[in-house]
Amino acid sequence: MQKGKSSIEFETPPIVASFASVAGKKEGEGPLGKLIDVVEQDEMFGTETWEQAESAMQKQASDLALEKGGIRRQEIRYLFAGDLLGQLIATSFGTVDMEIPLFGLYGACSTMAEALCLGAMTVHGGYGDKVLAVASSHFATAEKQFRFPLAYGNQRPFSATWTVTGAGAVVLAKGGGKGIAKITGITPGKIVDFGSRDSMNMGAAMAPAAFHTIKQNFEDFGVDETYYDKIITGDLGEVGSKILLDMMKQSGSSLESVHMDCGIEIYEKEKQDTHAGGSGCGCAAVTLCALILPRIRSGEWKRVLFLPTGALLSTVSFNEGQSIPGIAHGVVLETCQ
Repeated sequence: MQKGKSSIEFETPPIVASFASVAGKKEGEGPLGKLIDVVEQDEMFGTETWEQAESAMQKQASDLALEKGGIRRQEIRYLFAGDLLGQLIATSFGTVDMEIPLFGLYGACSTMAEALCLGAMTVHGGYGDKVLAVASSHFATAEKQFRFPLAYGNQRPFSATWTVTGAGAVVLAKGGGKGIAKITGITPGKIVDFGSRDSMNMGAAMAPAAFHTIKQNFEDFGVDETYYDKIITGDLGEVGSKILLDMMKQSGSSLESVHMDCGIEIYEKEKQDTHAGGSGCGCAAVTLCALILPRIRSGEWKRVLFLPTGALLSTVSFNEGQSIPGIAHGVVLETCQ
């Protein structure tokens, strides 16, 4: 099943058995608003702190994914989940009551793809019949940890992205049964560092990683951009997407006709004042569950390369003057029809 240098092609592709998305008010006002399962008007989610709100949101998405699929918690062997916060506190506090063995993940905004990769490998290897992949982010928790207190009212440059308040949850099951979509292959990415140091321009930091993983996917599977109906990056936004398209063009591949970016799709730039687009673990997770999987289920898209991207910085590394490495993981999603 090993393909090329980095990829895996599953003999019996794991299937998506169920999925769910939960998001905040701003995301509900965007282009995907009507497609999101639950849009909460209270961005505190009935809690006392922003961090508790993100935990509540993650648990709500997880429970809803199980409910939609008619799946009991006891059927889930393992939970692969993560967020942007230190020690993954949104995940650990949000999923504690589920009583499912947890693999806590940090891939920054690429975490949903990392969860899908590891979950698919686990299911296909026979280590669990069903697993749950979850990722979340919250605008206020991310701003508080990585940038400035909300009350500070700092100005944002046009290259900055807006952290999505949202969570997505996907139940993966062993192949052979009826599913919403199937994961036929994965291309885990490596860390790529082009020396970017601008924390307000995440797209520029992550674009080289997206480029590398796409090219590796093409090489490992012996395909090109025409093999996919869509190649969907996570949250490069407008700046990072332009850089990626330019890099691909210089390498001999044109993605203009197939490329989409979750960070561009989730907000309406002019009306919502989000500058370069959306970001955060919840960006790709919500777009996957609200837009991508439904279109694959309907047969509108037959084969998609889902490629969330992550900027691997912390407040410590940034304040010490370190560069911002990027990473991108690729998941090949195909229709079960």
